[in-house]
Amino acid sequence: MKVILRENVHNLGKIGDIVQVADGYGRNYLLPRKLALLANERNMRELDHHRRVTQIRLARARVGALSLHGKLDNLRLKVRKHVGEEGKLYGSVTTREIADMLADRGFDVDRRDISLAQPIKAAGEFSATVKLHHDVAAAVVIEVEPIEPVKPPEPEVEPELDIPIEPPDPYAEYDD
Repeated sequence: MKVILRENVHNLGKIGDIVQVADGYGRNYLLPRKLALLANERNMRELDHHRRVTQIRLARARVGALSLHGKLDNLRLKVRKHVGEEGKLYGSVTTREIADMLADRGFDVDRRDISLAQPIKAAGEFSATVKLHHDVAAAVVIEVEPIEPVKPPEPEVEPELDIPIEPPDPYAEYDD
C-alpha cells in the first residue's frame, strides 16, 4: 500500500514522503491516527499543489529575509550597564534585551532567533547572530559600555583632639 505521510514517522519518513508500507500497518495504524493519507490520484495532486504553494511562500520569505539581512548585518548596538570590579557586569546582557534594542530600531525579531556564542557578562564588544530564515543569518555587534559606578559619600570623620581625657575618680564622693 502506498501512503503519503502527513507527519514525521520514526523509521519511515518525513512529512510529504510517499512510502510503501504493509497493508495492515497502513490500514490499522497510519490511516486511523491521521499520520498518512492513501496515495491515490486526488491526494497526489493535492500534495503537489501544497508543495508548490509552500515553495512560493518560502521563496518570498527568503527574499524578505535577504532584504532585512542587508539592513541588519554588522549593525552596532550600544548598551550601558553597571560594571563592577575588573569590568564584570552586574547580571548580563540577554537575548531579550537585544531583541528590545532591535525593536527600538524598527526590526521585528523574536528573541529565540538571536543566539550568542557566549553569555555577555563583561564590558566590551560581542557578536550575536540573528537568524532571519533557515538559511539567512545576520551578525550584530553589541557594545557594552560601563556606567560609572556611583560612589557613596564618605562619612565625615571628626578630627581627633590631643587632649587627654581623664576618667572620673570613683572615690571622689567619699573624700570628705
